[in-house]
Amino acid sequence: MRWDEQNQQVSEDIEDRRGEGGGGGGFGGGGMKIGLGGFVLLAVLSLVFRKNFFALLGGGDAGPSASTGVSVPAPAAPEEQRRVKFVSFVLDDVQATWTRELPRAGRPYHHAKLVLFRDAVRSGCGYAERAMGPFYCPVDEKVYIDLGFYDELSHRFGAPGEFAQAYVIAHEVGHHVQTILGIDERVRRAQQDRPDQANALSVRMELQADCLAGIWGHSTEQRNILQQGDVESGLAAAAAVGDDRIQKAATGRVNPERFTHGSSQQRTEWFRRGLSTGSVASCDTFR
Repeated sequence: MRWDEQNQQVSEDIEDRRGEGGGGGGFGGGGMKIGLGGFVLLAVLSLVFRKNFFALLGGGDAGPSASTGVSVPAPAAPEEQRRVKFVSFVLDDVQATWTRELPRAGRPYHHAKLVLFRDAVRSGCGYAERAMGPFYCPVDEKVYIDLGFYDELSHRFGAPGEFAQAYVIAHEVGHHVQTILGIDERVRRAQQDRPDQANALSVRMELQADCLAGIWGHSTEQRNILQQGDVESGLAAAAAVGDDRIQKAATGRVNPERFTHGSSQQRTEWFRRGLSTGSVASCDTFR
């Protein structure tokens, strides 16, 4: 991707909590509540990363994180600092794109924050560890990412390249767009009303976020930011985190009924759709 590393400043929308550490045990309040889809996801993650993610259920917090300001960044190697600048560039560019595009869908856009952390973090949606991967919390409207995930994306999942890294951020900001449009709230209500459809609705949410990430990718093509191989890098990232690939790696089997994010083919298809059309209307995965 074409970006000016030398002049790139850290985004005002980044909260750097790398110096805070993950904190101890858990929150008060009776523990984190998850449905069947969440249970399956934790089981798969535990197998893939050989960590007990069910330990996270021992403490949870339904309220926003107590941390609201920007902490003092932890010392970092030059390569990590370069990643911070790159994440800043992508975050600002994605949000500038939605500031232009979302009013066409009838809603003004307001910025999400992106939290950088190491190992573990307290969020408005509860306690999370690095191995759970990047995520968006609709409660505090923040994206959370441990930069070490990009090493996992490259080496474990076989999706190297800057555009693959950018796709991850654009996907999570896509969830923020869903929150603004009220899609997230409607889906959560539908999941409560129809628990048997919870996983299928989760898949539709994730595929739509992939398509919305593709809309940003379309914008970068129009502005000549992409370089040769970037699109392939983004598609590889979408495929790498497909449920079928993760299940196959964890258990040797694939069970579509337990998908929560969609298959590799579905994820690449919807990302490609946003990439080719640049239209929010083309991202209706619920029809």
